Amino acid sequence: MKKGIIGKKLGMTQIFDENGFVIPVTVIEAGPCPVTQKKTVENDGYEAVQLSFEDIREKLVGKPRAGHFKKAGVSPKRHLKEFRLEDAASMNVGDVVAVDTFAAGDKVDVTGTSKGHGYSGAVKRWGFHTLKMTHGTGPVHRQPGSMGANSTPSRIYKNKKMAGQYGNEQVTVLNLEVVKVDAEKNLIALKGAVPGSRGNIVFIRDSVK
Repeated sequence: MKKGIIGKKLGMTQIFDENGFVIPVTVIEAGPCPVTQKKTVENDGYEAVQLSFEDIREKLVGKPRAGHFKKAGVSPKRHLKEFRLEDAASMNVGDVVAVDTFAAGDKVDVTGTSKGHGYSGAVKRWGFHTLKMTHGTGPVHRQPGSMGANSTPSRIYKNKKMAGQYGNEQVTVLNLEVVKVDAEKNLIALKGAVPGSRGNIVFIRDSVK
């Protein structure tokens, strides 16, 4: 991983390119992210840096975390995330990672928490077909139907697509294109959609594929 930053999803809009084509983009407020901790091979067995994002009042921070920020010389932040960057050894505590580390045309991967839909049925969760609405079918139209659990194997196999918790899980979208970067306002526009609702925290890194 060469680049990484923490951001907040602001929402979607559209941008026109030089040929007049519409590009759907997601706007993310990314950084600035001060380095609050540095991991080294000697002490931790690997190299990485811990980035912080979004100011928070000091009274809302617990004593252990407050001491962590004080030691780093950084004002209290709401979010922390570790990135195993290739140049982590050259970075120091207190350095700031800004959105201008990315440029238009870069390919990035974005990780976030998808929207939660609660306990959902198989039709909504997996796209199962419903039963007929007429000709005596019913009274249930949205149940998944038989699971094939007869005398053998007398049970339902694991990982069977059924009703259950839908969404509210970590999702990574690969190979999104950086359309525009505004270093003054700490904004980055990515082509397409990213996981989560408006205001959700996302992690951006350079693409692995």
